[in-house]
Amino acid sequence: MDIRKVKKLIELLEESGIAEIEIKEGEESVRISRLPPSRLLAPVMHAPAPVAAPVASPAPPAAAPPKPEGQVITAPMVGTYYASPAPDAAVFVKIGQVIKVGDPLCIIEAMKIMNPIEADRAGTVVSILVENGHPVEFEQPLFVVN
Repeated sequence: MDIRKVKKLIELLEESGIAEIEIKEGEESVRISRLPPSRLLAPVMHAPAPVAAPVASPAPPAAAPPKPEGQVITAPMVGTYYASPAPDAAVFVKIGQVIKVGDPLCIIEAMKIMNPIEADRAGTVVSILVENGHPVEFEQPLFVVN
């Protein structure tokens, strides 16, 4: 095998970050490795699984968050929640604001598309459950309306 090819392989190995490469051309072969020989042939040894220490007293279960009173408006999709149409613009809704069906509540960005979310019921906004710029999941509660 030509020494220039070997040097080129070494350069490719260093640039790519892979640990080892082996090339065969006909009856000739070359193996280039960045690992020391002892690490190449070292047997894999499995340590026994760690055993957890017994706990003296279990922690009390976490209290479930209180269920919001009123009708909950949920996210119709996965995306990023935005409370206003632009960073320097006023928010669509505030706590205590009266809304009617069709009023814009927020924007959920999904795959670089800004999707306006409108109210599907009328009432007063009691709670806003998501912070601006945070991700939301499908059917995650966004607003509580009375």
